Amino acid sequence: MKARTIILDGMGGDHAPAEIVAGAALASMQTEHKICIVGDEERIREELAKRKHNPAAIETVHAEEVIHGHDAPVKAIRTKKRSSIVVGINMVRDGQGDVFISAGNTGALMAGGLFILGRIQGVDRPALASTYPVLSGGVSLLVDSGANSECKPNNLLEFAAMGSIYMEQVMDIEKPTVGLVNMGTEENKGTMVLKSAYTMLSRSRDELDALNFIGNIEARDVPNGPADVLVCDGYVGNVILKLTEGLAWSMLKLLKRKFTANIFTKMGAAMLGGKLKELKEVFDYSEYGGAPILGVRGAMVKLHGSSNAGAVKNAILKSVPYVENGVVRRIEERMIGMEAIAISE
Repeated sequence: MKARTIILDGMGGDHAPAEIVAGAALASMQTEHKICIVGDEERIREELAKRKHNPAAIETVHAEEVIHGHDAPVKAIRTKKRSSIVVGINMVRDGQGDVFISAGNTGALMAGGLFILGRIQGVDRPALASTYPVLSGGVSLLVDSGANSECKPNNLLEFAAMGSIYMEQVMDIEKPTVGLVNMGTEENKGTMVLKSAYTMLSRSRDELDALNFIGNIEARDVPNGPADVLVCDGYVGNVILKLTEGLAWSMLKLLKRKFTANIFTKMGAAMLGGKLKELKEVFDYSEYGGAPILGVRGAMVKLHGSSNAGAVKNAILKSVPYVENGVVRRIEERMIGMEAIAISE
């Protein structure tokens, strides 16, 4: 296997650089690939010195500027040329790295991907694809999960194609099923955009055998994993993610409160301790790495802003199949064949 270079934004996220560096240190002990941390070199080296790591697997690149969460994305990419995000994406573009990972400003990452790497031919809008833990075990891929609040039908077709390739190549799912998130399962449900998207997705299945489209999916069924790829605009996708996250943690807090109410419930909690831990892990985003930004001419992964060291480590380790299996190239090949369906509509 060819050694890869993983570019890591050392300054992005709520807990940077400490948790970012801690995650890189953990990953360096488990991979033969190179990890390059971009950011304030002095602070990054101070954090590295506190942690056990493989010095041969980690290097640093200095970037004196930081794009913060409140910064206007496009302006930040254009003016903060020495920020960790811009430097990191440029390294991928210039062949100095194979994938860029960041927990920083989502809008800036999308803008940087578009302006620096460019769109894949046939892709109108890149998308953020988030792994969604399902109750039956494993994950679905939610595309788009926050990059595009309003979409055209052909955008949803693109999301389905890109998400399918990611699930095939990274999650090792053969002919992943695709569902369109809608207000009902009937094909005539939803807005004009969703009805048109349904037609395009059906044709991609029937005429090209390109997608394993299974129809509309209602929101209430999403937690059960009705499809491997769940397609929606970024507004709906982000609401689904945030609602699920909030509900999951609220339920876990409620269970904890109930189980610690008195001596008898505490005894029950002690007996069920292992199962409660398993339940927590089902909803733990950190177990599944980050969210790939699909549709740009380079591999990019967005981490949750509050990612801890474990989430960073998992994102680093799970980014390797993204690169090794040529997801970007495969998306480009697939999208060229899909253009005819989108244009004819």
